[in-house]
Amino acid sequence: MELLILGYISAILIGLSLGLIGGGGSILTVPILVYLLGIEAAETAPAYSLFVVGTASLIGAIIKHQQGFVDVKTAIIFGLPAIVAVYATRRFLVPEIPDEIFIVDSFIFTKRIFVMGLFAILMILASISMIKGRKEIVQDVERKFNYPLILIEGVLVGILTGLVGAGGGFIIIPALVMLSNLPMKKAIGTSLAIIAAKSLLGFLGDLSVITIDWKLLLGFTALAVVGIFIGNQLSHKIDGSKLKKGFGWFVLIMGIIIIFKETL
Repeated sequence: MELLILGYISAILIGLSLGLIGGGGSILTVPILVYLLGIEAAETAPAYSLFVVGTASLIGAIIKHQQGFVDVKTAIIFGLPAIVAVYATRRFLVPEIPDEIFIVDSFIFTKRIFVMGLFAILMILASISMIKGRKEIVQDVERKFNYPLILIEGVLVGILTGLVGAGGGFIIIPALVMLSNLPMKKAIGTSLAIIAAKSLLGFLGDLSVITIDWKLLLGFTALAVVGIFIGNQLSHKIDGSKLKKGFGWFVLIMGIIIIFKETL
């Protein structure tokens, strides 16, 4: 019961992080679902994460759009290949991954270890991005889209999202800055719109594959949305850069713990 209560409280923290620093919270969704709420790790937790992250990001994107920080054209160009990739991954690839991928001596490399291990690696990469921080780039030049790279990046982000259920904002935001010449604030808002679309449509690929506990999922998601609104209000009063670095160290430690927990 204590873990269940802590899991629901953590849902608020997920939204709080998204509202405060524009990302980060979604990277903790799967670990919270698996270790605190006892959701099955290989398929169900990533599916639930897609819904939670997608819904919370949608609310965040609406807020950012009202503030003028969403570039709709860029969201469509980058988002379409990501949406196709995440849906195909959840609908066709994930169900085909065997429960026992390979065996070496007495060690069995399972589907759970693959999913959680990949997720831990993404957590570590995300933490490094948050700890190092990003420099605001001011662009006065005419925007040009690098379509081939945007297509490749969108597909790769979609596949990773489909496999582990993370939003991928720490990958999308730098890509939008470098490949679409977006200012940082617009990159964050546009990223939320992309994450919302690909996550929610990717979740549709799971509806015919797994059984959804809607009571748990909707309750958890509602608390994450509450956190979004709280975080958005606090973002005007708290230094987001310092908070992001502190959160980055926390995510780094969590990623390392997951690797040890799943492999030892």
